Amino acid sequence: MLTGLMYALLAGMFGAVASSSAKLSLGGSYLKELCDTAVRRWSAQENTFSPALDTAACEWVHIPLRLVCGLLVFSSNAVMWTFFAKALRHSSSSARATVTTTASNFISSAFLGQMIFGESHALLWWVGISLTLLGLFILHGSSLHGKQIDVKKED
Repeated sequence: MLTGLMYALLAGMFGAVASSSAKLSLGGSYLKELCDTAVRRWSAQENTFSPALDTAACEWVHIPLRLVCGLLVFSSNAVMWTFFAKALRHSSSSARATVTTTASNFISSAFLGQMIFGESHALLWWVGISLTLLGLFILHGSSLHGKQIDVKKED
């Protein structure tokens, strides 16, 4: 049962990595702005600031980075589905694996959004996530209750 939990947590985390990679890959100018910031910081430390060099380097380097992020989307999704399938196999119920994966995905997405994109989540966002998770847990509880009723009917 513990291995199913770990697989479900990992599946949720890799799902969050896949969605963050998709945002980096398809997002307009985020990688270019990140490159500009990195080059400016590096130039300031080396005392070799050159605006022409900054724009020349970052005009093309974001394209291969976007392609790498696109490949990361597909590889992260493949790993996520592998872990989710293992979580389903090792968990006592599919609802438990689904709830755990979903919760892990929500929390990992919030963490990655804050770390990578500097997003901050308002109280309303956390209330919405909490209600969604509560609904998933109620769904999980009702599926277990339904199994118990079916077992009692068979007796």
